[in-house]
Amino acid sequence: MSYIKRIIEADLVENLAASGAVLIKGPKSCGKTATANQFAKSVVEMDRDKQVPVIMATNPQLLLAGATPRLIDEWQVHPEIWNYVRHEVDDRKAKGQFILTGSANPGDDVKLHSGAGRFTVVQMDTMTWQETGHSTGVIKISDLLEGHFPEFNAAGVTLDFIIDRMLIGGWPSLLNESTKNAIKMNSGYVDLLCEVDMSRVSGIKRDPNKVRSLLRSIARNTATLVDNKTLEQDVKSSERNELSRNTISEYLDALSSLMILYEQPAFNPHIRSSASLRKSPKRHLCDTSLAAATLGLDKESLIKDMKYTGFLFESLATHELQVYAKANDAKVFHYNDSYGLEVDAIVQKRNGNYAAFEIKLGVGYIDEAAENLKKFEKNIDISKTNVPKSLNIITGTGMTYRRPDGINVISLASLGK
Repeated sequence: MSYIKRIIEADLVENLAASGAVLIKGPKSCGKTATANQFAKSVVEMDRDKQVPVIMATNPQLLLAGATPRLIDEWQVHPEIWNYVRHEVDDRKAKGQFILTGSANPGDDVKLHSGAGRFTVVQMDTMTWQETGHSTGVIKISDLLEGHFPEFNAAGVTLDFIIDRMLIGGWPSLLNESTKNAIKMNSGYVDLLCEVDMSRVSGIKRDPNKVRSLLRSIARNTATLVDNKTLEQDVKSSERNELSRNTISEYLDALSSLMILYEQPAFNPHIRSSASLRKSPKRHLCDTSLAAATLGLDKESLIKDMKYTGFLFESLATHELQVYAKANDAKVFHYNDSYGLEVDAIVQKRNGNYAAFEIKLGVGYIDEAAENLKKFEKNIDISKTNVPKSLNIITGTGMTYRRPDGINVISLASLGK
């Protein structure tokens, strides 16, 4: 399969020009190595080369010799290489020397140095619709964060298509697979996660059945506010399994380290009302396909349960926003207050500009979503917080257009960076 250009490439190039080493981190099989190979001049595969363990035990610096940037793939298999890279960067005093890729975060004993000449980090996710060619990318997050919306109308896509894409996911190796084959392979991914990866990243044996129970609970509650206590109760009632809150916390940390779990933090603006703002994050698995695979869902089961499919679509749209936001030096939040007012996603740039998004799978809830966004904007205390640059509704099966009230309705198949 030919290489498909990724959104993080521009970020990678900038970081190579600014620092001695760049770490590309992201979930296993999201395409880190393939992208790094587009820029590397030499490669060492820490998990495949049989000579690596011997060299690590005798003269690790030999692994660093080669044309630069030198790719050190799956560095976390031999995490002690990190310090050798760090010292080599210090000694060479040159930019763009190394690219490290890995499917687990550095441990607590590894210090990330982000200063000039040391390490910088690029976060990679599974592929977006713009990257896979399923979105035109005409409606750019960069424009919405400045209050611009092009004179553009486009039809949405079918429910059938959306469900297929959510089941297949954004894995580069599955782009041309049938939905049936992709479901099978994603189930295998979950099996390995439960039986191997969680124990490997934790350094201690984890019970695969308990890991699976927690994953199913997270998947059932995707795109919702759910704390550890709720997860504990859900696992007990739905899975008939006992998981202490401490164990849940440890498992969640491990899932985050593997970059399988993504937490969408709460937005905290100044508001006019006396409502208190909820601070809990929303939790998502890194790709909707894993949520479906964890629960054993297929096309037929998603069509039968449109309420859950709507939550899964929100998780998909949040994933897309997350990637497009990072390309614009922005982050994705959610808004939820004690009066019950919710906004699914807030994308905010470092300079303070932000845009608000409601996410609806179909067109039946567009008017309700628009009213919700207006209430949110009206509640902003403009003496302390700027109003959003744009109010937007992301839809699946609906069209892309601008409503008479100025709210943008955007098909996910039109959204891009």
